[in-house]
Amino acid sequence: MKTKVVTTNAPTATGPFSQAVIDGNLIFTSGSIYLTTEGKLLEGTIEEQIHQIMKNLQAILKEAGVDFSNVVKTTIYVTDMSIYGKVNEVYGTYMPNPYPAREVVCVKELPLGAKIEISMVATNR
Repeated sequence: MKTKVVTTNAPTATGPFSQAVIDGNLIFTSGSIYLTTEGKLLEGTIEEQIHQIMKNLQAILKEAGVDFSNVVKTTIYVTDMSIYGKVNEVYGTYMPNPYPAREVVCVKELPLGAKIEISMVATNR
């Protein structure tokens, strides 16, 4: 049975999707861009924007009863591969070893003109 995850500590889902969904032992987050809890894109450096994404995902995972140590899969979308090193630098400060499986995919564009979007799959075991 699918359960919707909702927290006020991350941007609200404004379309036909949930911040995350729990199904059995798995938690699936929607893609997160660097929106503030007020729903505005965070201005600042790419590092600050990645921190915002990770804080949003951390709040969503916490609401689901897990944390980054439970993440088994991450998908990262970027619009420019030149930020790959900065993504690794910031992302790595949040993710404990053993690191989850992950891919980084370069795309033409992302919602609201964002440069990066991250989604995760975690287990609650």
